[in-house]
Amino acid sequence: MAGPAFRAAAVRVRVPATSANLGPGFDALGLALGLYDDVVVRVADSGLHIDIAGEGSETLPRDEKHLLVRSLRTAFDALGGQPRGLEIVCANRIPHGRGLGSSSAAICAGIVAARAVTIGGEARLDDAALLDLATEIEGHPDNVAACLLGGFTLSWMEAGAARAIRMEPADSIVPVVFVPGKPVLTETARGLLPRTVPHVDAAVNAGRAALLVEALTRRPELLLPATEDRLHQEYRAPAMPESAALVERLRADGIPAVISGAGPTVMALADAGTADKVEALAGTEWAANRLSLDQQGACVLPLAT
Repeated sequence: MAGPAFRAAAVRVRVPATSANLGPGFDALGLALGLYDDVVVRVADSGLHIDIAGEGSETLPRDEKHLLVRSLRTAFDALGGQPRGLEIVCANRIPHGRGLGSSSAAICAGIVAARAVTIGGEARLDDAALLDLATEIEGHPDNVAACLLGGFTLSWMEAGAARAIRMEPADSIVPVVFVPGKPVLTETARGLLPRTVPHVDAAVNAGRAALLVEALTRRPELLLPATEDRLHQEYRAPAMPESAALVERLRADGIPAVISGAGPTVMALADAGTADKVEALAGTEWAANRLSLDQQGACVLPLAT
C-alpha cells in the first residue's frame, strides 16, 4: 500500500468523558458522559507544536511524550506513514486522574484525528480497527469503547481483538459526578486488587452486571441493586477512603452510586426528579457536576462550531 496523503485543512475532534465499571461491570461496562475534550489537528510542513488550554495545561508535556501525540503517531503508522509535521490545539475539560476517562479521551482523539486528516483514512482504518488500536494503546477496552461509540457499551476481548456493542441508556438517567480535588493513579488503584476473590463474590457480581444491562437500558428503578459491587471497590477503598464513604452514604439513602472507573470520582445515577437533591449532597470537598448522557461518542466536527 502506498503511503498516505494528508488533508491541508485542520480537523476538529470532540471526545466525551467516560465512566467505566459502573459498579459490577469491571473492565467491561462503560458509559459516555456529556463532558468533552476538543482537539484540532493540522498537518504542517515540519516539526511538532502543541497548545493546551484547560485541564492539564500546566502539567502535560508538549512533545512526543504527550499521550495524544503518541496515539496520533501509532494511528499514522497503522494508516501507512507519518506526516512531515503536526500542529495541535487541545481544549481539555475532562479532569485528569479522576476516573473519568481522560486518558481514553486523549487516545481516541488522537486516532480519530489521524484517520480524519488522512485522505481515505476510513478505508485504511475502519471502526473495528479503530477500537482495536485504541485498546492496544490503553490496555483494556471499557473506556475507549464508550468514548468511541457513545451511549452505554459492553466490551470484551476475543481471540486477541477488542469487541464492543453499544446500547441505548434510558433517557431518564441523569449522571451526577462528585469530583475530588486530588487524583488517584490508575496504577495505584489496580495495584490494590487481589489476584483471587471468593467464588460467592464473583457469582454476585456476575448476576449484578447482567442486571445492570437491564437497569441502565430499560428499568432504571433497578439501578440500586444492579450497581452493587464486590469485585473491586472495597479493595480500592484504602486509596480513596473519602470516595468509599461517599458511595456508602449515598447508597444508604437509596441513591445508586459507584466509584467511577479507578476513582476517586463518585458517580450517582439519578433522574430528573432527584438530580438536584443528589448534587446538593456534595459538600465543600467535592465538585459536583450534573451531566447529560453522551449519545454520539468521538466525532469530527466543523471547525466553526
